[in-house]
Amino acid sequence: MNAGIGVNPSEAEGVHQHPFHRIVTQIIRLIAFSGKVIAVATIVFMFFALLANVVLRYAFGSGISWAYEIHALLLPWLVGAGVVIAAARGTNIAITILPDMLAPELRRGLLVVIEVVLVIICVTVLQSSKPILMASKFQTLSTLGIKQYWGYLSLVYAFAGMACISVLEVVRLLTGASVANSDAERRSLS
Repeated sequence: MNAGIGVNPSEAEGVHQHPFHRIVTQIIRLIAFSGKVIAVATIVFMFFALLANVVLRYAFGSGISWAYEIHALLLPWLVGAGVVIAAARGTNIAITILPDMLAPELRRGLLVVIEVVLVIICVTVLQSSKPILMASKFQTLSTLGIKQYWGYLSLVYAFAGMACISVLEVVRLLTGASVANSDAERRSLS
């Protein structure tokens, strides 16, 4: 989960990069691409399930009963995909006052500490979510007959994705990636 103040892999196009940094950037882009695929697939599936349900309800008086439950599985995946995409792009919410005031080497140190803390948080969430995941194996959606475990796996995807991105950011920072101030106003999605 890029703190939004380091180097954004999507912005490093025109900048001369070390070959190793390009590899790390490509891995981060691959993780972001997985989020995009998941987001598009879930939105498309949910839209067409809802559309089919509405059409059937108005045409025949009854819809698809599972169309109401599918969102319980797919919406968490959509949210998890969005979190991974935001982390990979560095467009998550960040307060940059302190890093912006620091000299480049101090900024690098602070960014490394932030990314390490993010890894610790992600790993802690993954560890503490094991009981929830185990319990969800026994919860079944009544109409679909699918275990809620599949929806809860989005938690693993999101936090593992953020942890991987943070580890890659630490590697980039420790191998000399630029820590110049990013254009937060231009990248802001708010």
